[in-house]
Amino acid sequence: MLLSYTTAFVFLGVIVAISIVKTLLPTLHNPLNALPGPWHTKLTNLRLKLAVLTGRRIHYIHSLHTKYGPYVRISPTEIAVNDPAGNKHIHGVGSNFEKSAWYNDFTVMDRPTLFTMQERRSHAARRKLFARGFSRSNLKTNWEGVIKEKVELVVRKVQEEAGRQGGKVDLLKWFTLMASDVSSHLMFGESFHTLEQGEVNEFIRVMTLALKGNGIGAELPLVRAVGKWLPFKAVRELWQTNEILDEYARVAVRNMKAAGGGKNIFANMLAESEKGEEGALDDRDVEIEATALFIAGTDTTAVSLTYLIWAVLRKPDLRIQLENEVSTLPEVYTDADTEKLPFLSAVIEETMRLYGAAPGMLPRIVPPGGVDMGGFYIPQGMTVTTHAYSAHRDPEVFPDPLEFNPRRWLGDEAAVASMKAALSGFGSGARSCLGIHLAYTELRLAAAEFFRRCQGSRLAESATPESMEFENFFLIAPRSDRCEIVVA
Repeated sequence: MLLSYTTAFVFLGVIVAISIVKTLLPTLHNPLNALPGPWHTKLTNLRLKLAVLTGRRIHYIHSLHTKYGPYVRISPTEIAVNDPAGNKHIHGVGSNFEKSAWYNDFTVMDRPTLFTMQERRSHAARRKLFARGFSRSNLKTNWEGVIKEKVELVVRKVQEEAGRQGGKVDLLKWFTLMASDVSSHLMFGESFHTLEQGEVNEFIRVMTLALKGNGIGAELPLVRAVGKWLPFKAVRELWQTNEILDEYARVAVRNMKAAGGGKNIFANMLAESEKGEEGALDDRDVEIEATALFIAGTDTTAVSLTYLIWAVLRKPDLRIQLENEVSTLPEVYTDADTEKLPFLSAVIEETMRLYGAAPGMLPRIVPPGGVDMGGFYIPQGMTVTTHAYSAHRDPEVFPDPLEFNPRRWLGDEAAVASMKAALSGFGSGARSCLGIHLAYTELRLAAAEFFRRCQGSRLAESATPESMEFENFFLIAPRSDRCEIVVA
């Protein structure tokens, strides 16, 4: 025998002890130790990952901010920041905080999209190309008619279904169909016509799975890798979506090249690309960007619009005030007309504060040399992440932050300016979401049309605060996956 059992066990014990010491020593001298947070975040991120798996990430992070303050350690290498000055430092124009590797893991595509691009120059060139298509002027000139048509159709469909079902309808279903028809028309050049069919198609079903799968897989790559091979179809489908998404994406390229050049929002971008402009798009770029933008523009709008109406219907005084205001619109009105309605604008701002569909993490890497923020030194290479969910519930900025109170946006100008500066549901700075004008156009037109045509509507008994509690897999959605109302 080479070694006695006693010697072998001693030898093994020494190896284990050395391994433990090697694991613990870095934690003893880590500059992040000065930051407040649970003791276990010095050693592991397992508690954070459990929150990710259960759709409770934003809730968990917010509970830590509530307990420990605006700067809190959430893993051995990650800090959550909920401080207006810190947010500006990280995301402001000219910031040298780069996107973290999380964005690589978030995408299911074989190339980065505008959202996941990490390299700053490439992102700036691509954003410049896209900015023209998503500008307010281009949307109003070329696409407002399409949006208005879908908005009017969804309200008619809601009324028709209510007539067949004793008044009860699921708003989340119908607004998902509306948003998908708008997005498919703009991104792919042809509507999915789900409003006419009254049900989601395979692309939308797969898109919903992809969003949930990406939200989990970005933070737990091992779960995604293993999940693809498990003998459970419902689990495998979370990470086997590329083939169906690609099939629809090819439609965007075909329509972009169609005669007339106005079939989708990418048509003019292609013309610029053919001039050799930096950030130029090839066919594959169009495929992946169309898919990514469709995903970004569908569930987000549907969820926020659903929560808007749910929140207003919970308070009859708000419903009556909004109904009275939208009743002043002309019979044939435009988005410009809705922009002039102060209470509608306030309702939308308050909805985006409390119920914006993407209130989760925006992780960035601390640049070389490290930074001092909030009285703490954070070394280079560490991850700092902000969450709109917590920023929008900061009592220092939003008094009585959990209360849905649109009238706060109609008060003192200085207070309103401070609140607007704190809103980050569409990101901040040079990396902010280009789809903001499209989203607000849909929200204004759809909310105005609903409260004009469906006056006196109320929540169904099933639409409780418990049923509407957030589930968070990057985006939010009601845990019940529905929101039933009774249309008058």
